[in-house]
Order: sequence, then structure tokens, then C-alpha cells
Amino acid sequence: MPSSRFLIKKMLQDIDFNTVQLIVEYGAGNGIITKQILNKMNVNTTLICFEINDAFYNQLLQINDHRLIVLKQSAADISSILKNRNLKTVDYFISSLPLAIMPLALSKNILNCSKNALKNNGLFIQYQYSTNFFKNFKQIFGKNNVNLNFEILNLPPAFIYKCTK
Repeated sequence: MPSSRFLIKKMLQDIDFNTVQLIVEYGAGNGIITKQILNKMNVNTTLICFEINDAFYNQLLQINDHRLIVLKQSAADISSILKNRNLKTVDYFISSLPLAIMPLALSKNILNCSKNALKNNGLFIQYQYSTNFFKNFKQIFGKNNVNLNFEILNLPPAFIYKCTK
């Protein structure tokens, strides 16, 4: 099921779209969150989307917006992608990756690389359908830097993690 408008609203509510320079979206899927981000972004903001599923990647390529960069690469490649594009830090990460069912080493690598790429006071925003990964977020971002929220008006209901660097 695609993310509900209620889930998307909660995920994006803490983003300052007036000042943001770079947003990275992991697991962009069919672009439902991507389109909402683009609707809120200013003209000088860049959105980089990672999607490895062929069908979803092709759907994302149909979005005609010069601010959007769609990559068919793993989120684990974030460090090299930023370096190759001469980008220093990311203001916000929006993630739909199924971290809890990915190999633990891979998911922790993605989170560590993302934290390293995140600007100070930037946010890593992730939704999951369980709290199984909560301790990993706290371990990587620090126990006082992770907030957990819940959106019941989503099928299935989702937990939203907001991690601050």
C-alpha cells in the first residue's frame, strides 16, 4: 500500500522547506512521497532519490522536475554519490527502506553513512511498521537524538523515527 497522506504529512512536518538545500530520499517507491516533497521544495533545492526496483525506478523517471535526481543505486552508496557530485552535507534524509528486514550489517552501514553525511542538526526521518529497529537508531544517533511517533491513519499503521545529528 502506498503511504497515506497522514503519514507523509507527519514525516515532512519538521522540514524547513524555505532553507533546505539538499534532501535525499531512500526507497522512493512509486514517488508518492517524492511528489509531495517536490511540491513543497523551493526552486534552489535538490532532491536525490534512491530506488533499486526496476518498475519503481522507471516510474520515478517519469517525474519531470529539474530539481530531481533519480538513481538506481543502493542507499549504501550515499557517501560516494555525494563526493562525486561535490555535495558536502544533506539537510534531510527521508527513508522508506525496510531496515528491519534487511541484513543488519547493511542497514547499520546505511544509517552510519547517512549520519556522517547529515549536516549538524539535520534530520534522518524513517518510517517502519514495527519498533524492532528502535535500539539501532538510538545506538547510531544517540539515545537522546531519536524521537518516535506513530501514525494510525496508514495501512498498516506506521512508526516514524526522527533522528537528529
